[in-house]
Amino acid sequence: MMRVVPLLAMITLAHTLRAQPPNGDCAGAQRLCAHTDVLGNNTGGTAVPGFCGTPSTTWYTFVTNSVGGPATVSILIGDCLDLPDYDDELNAVVLQGDGTCTLTQFAAVSPCEESDIDFSVTTQALDPNTTYWIIVAGAMNNGTLFPAQCDFRLSVTGPGVDIIGVDMSAGTDRTIGFGEGTQLDGYSAGTIDWSPTAGLSGNGIPDPIASPSATTIYTMTSEIAGCTYTDDVTVEVIRRIEPPNTFTPNGDGKNDTWEIPGIADYPGAEVVIHDRWGQVVYRSNGYRDPWDGTNKGRALTVGTYYYHIQLNQLEGRSPPYTGFVTIVR
Repeated sequence: MMRVVPLLAMITLAHTLRAQPPNGDCAGAQRLCAHTDVLGNNTGGTAVPGFCGTPSTTWYTFVTNSVGGPATVSILIGDCLDLPDYDDELNAVVLQGDGTCTLTQFAAVSPCEESDIDFSVTTQALDPNTTYWIIVAGAMNNGTLFPAQCDFRLSVTGPGVDIIGVDMSAGTDRTIGFGEGTQLDGYSAGTIDWSPTAGLSGNGIPDPIASPSATTIYTMTSEIAGCTYTDDVTVEVIRRIEPPNTFTPNGDGKNDTWEIPGIADYPGAEVVIHDRWGQVVYRSNGYRDPWDGTNKGRALTVGTYYYHIQLNQLEGRSPPYTGFVTIVR
């Protein structure tokens, strides 16, 4: 014989069998990191008197940055328990307290917002370097018997919690010549780890010297107040000059001298050219008069010659540019 269970009994049974979530009380509050979504569900939570006035609560915490300011908590509502007498609205409030998890020590620093669609809660200006709590709870409206039991996605943003650019940064992008180095200008209130470390003078510090052999994106990872953040800096490696590897000093007025694009920016450049036996055939300090393929006024033979160029920038000597150039007639 089939046993018929009344609908209300089924609802009550479903409600009572749901376990308390791990963050169902203040002591188990889950840490939120700035600009990082977390998934939540308030099923089985118990009541917290005095704040929004509804049961089925879950608790979260976040820590403000070193500047402080308002924060915005965003709640994206997912699937809710779809049974008669269950609501489908959530509410949220942000609290300040002394860390003892004694309810009488908490005070609201935001309004209690409630909705059955995605919503947000914005706080007053918060103190710097301070822990705050968030309660997300089910609502009981319109004669419902049980509070909403819902999946949701939670995040915290705003001037009071932004970390990158406030409490940590990998610094400004840099451009260097091939073989040169530059000092990074990162900073962090927490631990520092760079990746990759190739081309860096050290790790664990905010401002290592970067001397990569090719354009490299360096990532700084920092742990601040129990959260991990990353930021990137790009060190672009360029060739400051691009000496051509051929020219045709044949007197036709076209490509008769060895023009080096970009070298005019370095009036102190030293240019030395030698033949395959190592004999110097051209030398200059500065390159106002490009080489015309002669040595002491005598035209050199067709062939390959080798150059050594030291730019001598104001900021210091960099490794020389070396290579070959071929005379073609």
